[in-house]
Amino acid sequence: MVWQTRWAPTSAELNACVECGLCLPHCPTFRLTGDETASPRGRLNAMSAVASGAMPIDAAFDEVMSFCLQCRACEAACPSLVPFGRAMEGARAELAAARPRGRRLRHRALGRWLGRRRMVRIATLGAALGQRLRAHRWAPRRFRRGIGGLRRLGFRGRSIVGFTFDASGEAVATVGLLAGCVMDPWFPEVHRATVRLLTAAGYRVVVPAEQTCCGALAAHDGAADEAARLAAVNIAAFVGIDHVVSNAAGCSAHLASYGDWAGAGRTLANRVVDAVALVARAIEEERLPTLEPGRGIVALHEPCHHRHALRMTAEPRRVLRAAGYEVREVDPAGMCCGAAGVYSVLRPDTAELLGARKAEEIAATDANLVASANPGCEMQLRAHLNGRARVAHPLEIYAEALESLRVTPPPR
Repeated sequence: MVWQTRWAPTSAELNACVECGLCLPHCPTFRLTGDETASPRGRLNAMSAVASGAMPIDAAFDEVMSFCLQCRACEAACPSLVPFGRAMEGARAELAAARPRGRRLRHRALGRWLGRRRMVRIATLGAALGQRLRAHRWAPRRFRRGIGGLRRLGFRGRSIVGFTFDASGEAVATVGLLAGCVMDPWFPEVHRATVRLLTAAGYRVVVPAEQTCCGALAAHDGAADEAARLAAVNIAAFVGIDHVVSNAAGCSAHLASYGDWAGAGRTLANRVVDAVALVARAIEEERLPTLEPGRGIVALHEPCHHRHALRMTAEPRRVLRAAGYEVREVDPAGMCCGAAGVYSVLRPDTAELLGARKAEEIAATDANLVASANPGCEMQLRAHLNGRARVAHPLEIYAEALESLRVTPPPR
């Protein structure tokens, strides 16, 4: 057996693929290149070849694996239910284990850096200063787009970690909100909107102080041991909570996969509800109001984590329509925007091409407001739209609509 770690793709995962090819038109990298090795089927074949010893873990295997966006569009199209995302994370863990020691240390640093709020805060202060100095103009090209897509960062952002917010009226349940590694300092407006809506809907919101980064970026990049460590911290932090909630689509999808990462992970995964889904449920149950239509047009960008990983498509539309907007579809096929965690840094050319295509699809809707529920996607879209439209989280858009009309939730 060539695999070196316990995270390696299993025979059951690899043998589940019947090579029907139905995944091919749904794969962004295959659509771009037409190359079989850039398809889910080709990547699974490469993993099988390594597992059997027919192919080494070398630069060629690294190229085949690293070109994947891990958007999981293939999973939604697969009749055999191949767990491609899990297999890809395992393959990248094998690549990480095979790297020289120096590269492994730098590789593991990703999870450790994101798991420390003080380090993220220091980086945020540096980025805020860089924004004032317009330093992104001199940054390397692979970083320029991402930096340009950041919201305006503050120097004195107040974290919500460690706080508890009481429900408006009698609580229907207690939710634990994942603050996230970058959501807390970079997207505080999204947290404020989320807390306002959840408490208005009757939820008591707890933001455990002991929590950490969800581990998604570490898992996707192959730092499997670090991802498992972060998962264990969160499993302990959210004990006794009715619902574990995240307002970042990528974090929600990864939390829902915790059963793969820790022995007690399934106990948390079974309680995960994306914040958009929880608010949509409250709207449907009339615990939050539905406004009259006529506020304008909003283009809906669906993060891959919502559409392909969580299979959550109706809920964002319900929230936006409840805000009084006409929802315009951006891309019925749900192709990845190219952000994909750190992919836009590692593969700037491919990310640039996919981001530009997505921006043109949005421009075709004639909307000057875009809804996207994932931080990386939001940054990618803002950078490529270049001021042509505002990009915001669906819960921000709904909360702002309620506040602009001074609408209060119905009594419970």
